[in-house]
Amino acid sequence: MEFCDLKKQYLAYKPEIDRAMQGVIDSTSFINGQEIELLEEDLSTFSGAKHAIACSSGTDALLLALMALDVQPGDEIICPAFSFIASASMISLLKAKPVFIDVSPLDYNIDPTKIEEKLTSRTRGIIAVSLFGQCANFKAINKIAEKNGIWVLEDGAQSFGAIYDGKRSCSLTDVATTSFFPAKPLGCYGDGGAVFTSDDKLAAKIKMIRSHGQEKRYVHKRIGINGRMDTLQAAIVRVKLKHFEEEIVTRQVAALKYSELLEGKVMLPEVTEDNISVWAQYTIGVENRDEVKAKLSDKGIPTAVHYPLILPAQEAFSDVVPMNEKFEVAQLLSESVLSLPMHGFITNQEIEEVAKAVIESI
Repeated sequence: MEFCDLKKQYLAYKPEIDRAMQGVIDSTSFINGQEIELLEEDLSTFSGAKHAIACSSGTDALLLALMALDVQPGDEIICPAFSFIASASMISLLKAKPVFIDVSPLDYNIDPTKIEEKLTSRTRGIIAVSLFGQCANFKAINKIAEKNGIWVLEDGAQSFGAIYDGKRSCSLTDVATTSFFPAKPLGCYGDGGAVFTSDDKLAAKIKMIRSHGQEKRYVHKRIGINGRMDTLQAAIVRVKLKHFEEEIVTRQVAALKYSELLEGKVMLPEVTEDNISVWAQYTIGVENRDEVKAKLSDKGIPTAVHYPLILPAQEAFSDVVPMNEKFEVAQLLSESVLSLPMHGFITNQEIEEVAKAVIESI
């Protein structure tokens, strides 16, 4: 059994993917080929954001967005304590300060009720990570931002395709990012990502920064990076995007099946009001997590822990987190969460096998 069965997905779309890849090879336009522009149009249409800018990874998408927002050394950026390191680390890379906020016990996303107490005169924005497949509470987050004159960035690396209050993830904030890492709900065959915004000026800056700050060839208006997506990856994502809606549905069916089998046995993930999750992960909570994980491994069931160490406890942030500051929900989650196999091609038989093994292991 695979945690995320990319081989099964490839075989389902093999003729289309092979044809798309061969088309790029035949064109020899491996950088800035036509598929890049076509993918950006497709992503914009799908997400509802006016601009989609394809780039080299989800992490580079965050860096591009933050650079375009002119984040400066000493600026403070609000971000969740429980997440992958990418968003917080890009804040630090620009010599700004990540200010960590505990997360909600309902959806594991940043807790809006705890944001305002951390705002200062140096706060420039909020990064809200839409974790495990569902969007953060952007009604509350955007209201706080508007009140305080700061921007909001959605890190939609795990939520692309999700819906919040009738709108798609990555169209809900001033700027948003996603990742096309292979195991994401919409993945390529390497690294890839995208930045989304409906702000024309911001989009122009992001595109410029993505290509060494070039205004035109060999004319550099600002400092930038090499953040381009290669054309082969764009071609692959375009094929998968055609089938993405179907996979979102099958992921939702799989999650419902898991929940029916595991209800009352473990702590189940909850999809909050106004949300339709894309189920990047199906993550349960168990008291004896490490023991359960080991037992499942013995039964041939692959699992993952997202995430075993909260961000404020990472050595990389030891100089920005006040001593003895508590993040109780994040800490509890880091000790109890366990992600089960989940992908668009998982079968009922596999789900039943996993659920049975989980119940036997707790």
